[in-house]
Amino acid sequence: MIQIQNISKSFGAQLLFKEASFLVSSKERIGLIGRNGSGKSTLFKLILEQEDLEAGSIQIPKRYSLGYLSQHLEFSKETVQEEVHSVLACNEEGWIETHKAESILFGLGFTEVELQKDPNLLSGGFQIRLNLAKVLASEPQMLLLDEPTNYLDVVSTRWLAYFLRQWKGELLLITHDRSFMDSVCTHTVAIYQQKFRKIKGGVQKLKEILAEEEELAKRSLENDEKKREQLEKVVEKFRYKASKAAMVQSKIKAMDKLSKVVYVEEEKQIDFLFNEAEFPGKRMLQAKNVSFAYPNGDYLIEELSLEILKGDRLAIIGPNGRGKTTLLNLIAKELEASQGELSFSPNLKVNYFGQTNINRLDLENTVEEEIQTAVTDSSKGRARSLAGLMMFSQDAALKKISMLSGGERSRVLLAKILANPCNLLLLDEPTNHLDMESIQSLIEALDAYRGAAVVVTHDEDLLHAFAKKLIVFDGGNCFVYEGTYQEFLENIGWSFEKEKQEVKTTSSKDKSSRQKRAEYVAERSKILRPLQKSVKDLEDAAHQQEIEVSKIEEALVLAAENENGSEINTLSLALSEANKKLDHLYESWEEASHMLEEAEQKYQLD
Repeated sequence: MIQIQNISKSFGAQLLFKEASFLVSSKERIGLIGRNGSGKSTLFKLILEQEDLEAGSIQIPKRYSLGYLSQHLEFSKETVQEEVHSVLACNEEGWIETHKAESILFGLGFTEVELQKDPNLLSGGFQIRLNLAKVLASEPQMLLLDEPTNYLDVVSTRWLAYFLRQWKGELLLITHDRSFMDSVCTHTVAIYQQKFRKIKGGVQKLKEILAEEEELAKRSLENDEKKREQLEKVVEKFRYKASKAAMVQSKIKAMDKLSKVVYVEEEKQIDFLFNEAEFPGKRMLQAKNVSFAYPNGDYLIEELSLEILKGDRLAIIGPNGRGKTTLLNLIAKELEASQGELSFSPNLKVNYFGQTNINRLDLENTVEEEIQTAVTDSSKGRARSLAGLMMFSQDAALKKISMLSGGERSRVLLAKILANPCNLLLLDEPTNHLDMESIQSLIEALDAYRGAAVVVTHDEDLLHAFAKKLIVFDGGNCFVYEGTYQEFLENIGWSFEKEKQEVKTTSSKDKSSRQKRAEYVAERSKILRPLQKSVKDLEDAAHQQEIEVSKIEEALVLAAENENGSEINTLSLALSEANKKLDHLYESWEEASHMLEEAEQKYQLD
């Protein structure tokens, strides 16, 4: 258990935390949410003692190990395999640990050949993956993962989610990917008004709770303001009458007890609105039997044929390094096909967001000057307005590009794209440096955009909300799928996940007749109902126990604030016992859930 008690931290005039507290209990997997700049990464640095607290404490048990995904890249071994093996503990069953480590590497997208490569020769993205593999293989008691999916493709992201759901220790996770967070975490903590707010459950549940509390607080303030106005009128009316002095003092005291008006600063948010160019006609481009290979390399794309029509919503998905960005570059005319034909409408106007384009920003320009280069209107106000939309307000718009982080440079490029009218958007991993609210704004803007859009992304929330057609790179193949991402998962699925699926025990032929289907449904119900009841009962019991644990935790925090030593000891023992009972309920629930999942796989309905 880690206890974060009454911590305060600021950078200059920016206050991140003010007397903020929460507990990380045994086996909790916690998702940490908050706007960009709210202090999520700073909290990790405070836990790791890379930053100093101004007040409060973070209590970590002795010999409690932390595993942190560092962006610092430093490798000492000759091969990827040896680098990962270097973090394993030596024991009699070392071969088992070695097997686990290599399974992690394969899950994160490394191949047999890449295991023997020099780590220093890997791309930056795969070096980050190697760091992630080392953290996972070292099996610390707590994982601290800050945006672990940024350099993963959708296949590796799904594998990592599966891996973390099986994690037996504690987890603190920062990610912009809401679906990934909700699929992995048992609890969510929001950084809200310089405090921490923790609940059991997902992001949406916590946001709804906070929204309700904001509304109640607003109503309370409005009521108090009405009362204040009434009291002020009475005080003003009788202030100078000696006979009413006692009553006036009573009203003044009543006003002092009313809620003070607190103006919460509105959170900054990226506001996307793509600048549309008209497109007369229907077909924007056509590819016929297109193939591509770099010199002396294997073919990344082979005999791909497709059309992009006005209004299309097309996602390119698959493992990294298989050709997704290459295909975008072909569409953007930055590469030429090795074979086949790509034909473009003369009315096509393309805007392309990608890492290559970010590297082309002029480092000597300010943010405003760089955006101005893309503004067709010579008005300086337009560039400043776009800078503001991308959260570069006032002095921030005058910073040089060379001084910006990778995420900030991405926002500058997004502002340039918003400035240029286009009818075809090409977006390569646009969500990597955005927070959840900004991603939602992007989704809404894409929905409102009337041109066509082609997106490469590993963010499954974006895929589900956006894609109406897919280009899939999977298992060495590249093909067009006419349907949504959900339809792809249901009808085809990823090749690595197919291997895990159990063979259905009942043939579709047996289910085809009404009589046999009725018998099948009855048998299915007989098997599933007791398991479903068991899972529900254990969920309810665990929920009640979580409430009990929360009450003890709150009491423990209060006792710590009051420095009541004897009560801290008593409550710590009670919390330990309550957590043991909760752990047992979790284990029973997981076992029952696993049995239910197996039964549901076995007894599926068409």
